[in-house]
Amino acid sequence: LAWFVVDAVESLDLSKFYSAYRSDGWGRAAYEPKMMTALLLYAYCLGEQSSREIEKACEVDVAFRVVAGNGRPDHATICRFRAEHEEALKGLFLEVLRLCREGGLVKAGAIALDGTKMKANAALSANRDYAHLKKEVERMFEEAKAKDAAEDKLYGKDRRGDETPDEWATKEGRLKWLQEAKARLEAEAAATAAKQAEKIVQRQVEEAATGKKKRGRKPGEPDEKPNDDAKANVTDPESRIMKTRSGYVQGYNAQAAVTEDQIIVAAEVTQECNDVGQLLPMLEKIEENLKVAGAPEAMKTALADAGYWSEANISGAKPDGPELLIATNKDWKQRKAMREAPAPRGRIPEAMTARDRMERKLLTKRGRALYKLRGRTIEPTFGQIKDGRGCDGFSRRGVKAADSEWSLMCTTHNLLKLWRSGKAKIGGIWARMATGAPIFAPVYA
Repeated sequence: LAWFVVDAVESLDLSKFYSAYRSDGWGRAAYEPKMMTALLLYAYCLGEQSSREIEKACEVDVAFRVVAGNGRPDHATICRFRAEHEEALKGLFLEVLRLCREGGLVKAGAIALDGTKMKANAALSANRDYAHLKKEVERMFEEAKAKDAAEDKLYGKDRRGDETPDEWATKEGRLKWLQEAKARLEAEAAATAAKQAEKIVQRQVEEAATGKKKRGRKPGEPDEKPNDDAKANVTDPESRIMKTRSGYVQGYNAQAAVTEDQIIVAAEVTQECNDVGQLLPMLEKIEENLKVAGAPEAMKTALADAGYWSEANISGAKPDGPELLIATNKDWKQRKAMREAPAPRGRIPEAMTARDRMERKLLTKRGRALYKLRGRTIEPTFGQIKDGRGCDGFSRRGVKAADSEWSLMCTTHNLLKLWRSGKAKIGGIWARMATGAPIFAPVYA
């Protein structure tokens, strides 16, 4: 695998990495970007995300030493490279997808998409509600005001006072974080209020058009003030509380779209706790990625579970886009219906709603066969990444950093699939070995 990763990196376009370095001879020479890229890819292939563990492996693990060209970058260098080149690392996803396409692994007939909750580098206990943040900000302002008054009395208004304790700087930092978290909750509340107001207007228009009152609970009046129970995480403010089968985690919603050969063709990280708003953006991303990677065929069918179902998604999909097969019930209910309900026969009744039509399509023999693909493509893919390699959370903070790291996990998933398939059209190292040429020192020459 180590030789394969080194070979694969030789086939990738790394111009974005090199453009970040100066070539005028100033400053200390950097580690070879090609080597650093290979090192990160190899580490993530093995599920190793810790920069300190990677540094240690470059000293004691033979395979890591081969990939690193016998270099020993420290953990700070590895961490800095990953942070400074997060966009370039994200771009490797399409490069590796192209290699998979050249190996004949990208079959875009039916593609399954789903989301999985990934842990953020933050604890649930670091969440603070709006009332607490407001009270804490007010308390710290009062403390600051009292401190300023005491220092003015002690040193005079025009004097700096070098005796100010070091802890004061830390308090200012904490105050800044708390103010930002409070401001974010206020902005979110304003956005929610605007949405609610739009719902009320839309309901009134529909009732005026039909002359009948709509059924269901009437939307409440919008409130731009954040609820006192609204929470913000002070460690990673961009992460969210996510519900999973085993409880709640502080994290992100990681999206992926997978082919029948379990090759990931699109990946994205979102802060949204559910999947319903991700269907149309992911479909666009799949089409774009397949086109860039030069896939021989377009996506024909998109498979998704009930988390993506909404009539708005059906009506908003492109008419000339892929056929949509989206479950309308929870997974266990959908599987039970497929086991027990007979396949529908005859013409489709004209009075059926969009939901009824989708349920009918899923119960046909063709619909059952296609939907079964979802269970053996996307779900095992998440299992291979999270359980097989242990990549069940992010080591960096912020949605942009998490998105880059998720892309790196998906890139190495595809790289492993290509390596295990034996269909990779790369082999520079093997050619040098066959001729007896030296292979260790000049790997990154």
